[in-house]
Amino acid sequence: MNTLIVVLVVVVLLALVLALVVRVVKQYERGVVFRLGRVVGSREPGLRLLIPIVDVLHRVSLRIVTMPIQSQGIITRDNVSVDVSAVAYFRVVDAVKSVVAIENVNAAISQIAQTTLRKVVGQHTLDETLSETDRINVDIREILDVTTTDWGVEVTLVELKDIQLPESMKRAMARQAEAEREKRAKIINAEGESLAAAALGDASDTMMAHPLALQLRNLQSLVEIGVDKNTTVVFPAPLMSTIGELGSFLAREAAAAAPPTAPSNLPKLTAVATPNGSSDTATTSAN
Repeated sequence: MNTLIVVLVVVVLLALVLALVVRVVKQYERGVVFRLGRVVGSREPGLRLLIPIVDVLHRVSLRIVTMPIQSQGIITRDNVSVDVSAVAYFRVVDAVKSVVAIENVNAAISQIAQTTLRKVVGQHTLDETLSETDRINVDIREILDVTTTDWGVEVTLVELKDIQLPESMKRAMARQAEAEREKRAKIINAEGESLAAAALGDASDTMMAHPLALQLRNLQSLVEIGVDKNTTVVFPAPLMSTIGELGSFLAREAAAAAPPTAPSNLPKLTAVATPNGSSDTATTSAN
């Protein structure tokens, strides 16, 4: 019985020693070893042995951390109040610095990211903030990199996530966009009218050189009008003048085709009655 108790005690002591001596560092971690309060280096992933009571191991994750940046009330350079939120991605590249240089890496990066976001966005106008988000993201990341390098942290990416505008500004921007679209529509319409006028000018020159082309176009217009079975017939003014000219031509042709009349200076024959009942013919001349 005593032997069993001794064995159990030895096993428990060995387990305690192993718990104090053996440490496991995961693949995505690095271990920072403090020996009597002094840093003696970092430990790679795997099974690591420590001196009990003397050595203390701090595990540091090297995975990329996603940190949302809370919405910040910012006044842009053109005095417009906006609420901007973002998200930052960073990772630890020097485990020793991240433990020794700063107390809480995540809290520090969160605070510096918020202040940097307000500073960078405040240097841009509203239009630049909405249209040049890529440049703003790069500026924020560069400023954070300069600050966090001493902490052993690398900021890999910063993205503006949401930009909230006041309702009055949304309405003003909607009116501006509508006016811009109307301006483009009017410009396109004017360009179309200009091209149409140039095409009509070329067509008129062609019709002046070929008068029959105008008449054919008029007849084509009449055909197009008659397709819908309209009861009203519209004659273009040039066609009416052509009809008048055709009537004059027909009148001239009819006058030319009529037989010639007798000359007015020819002698006229007049019947004169005689007493015996017979009639004689007398010739008179008209002066």
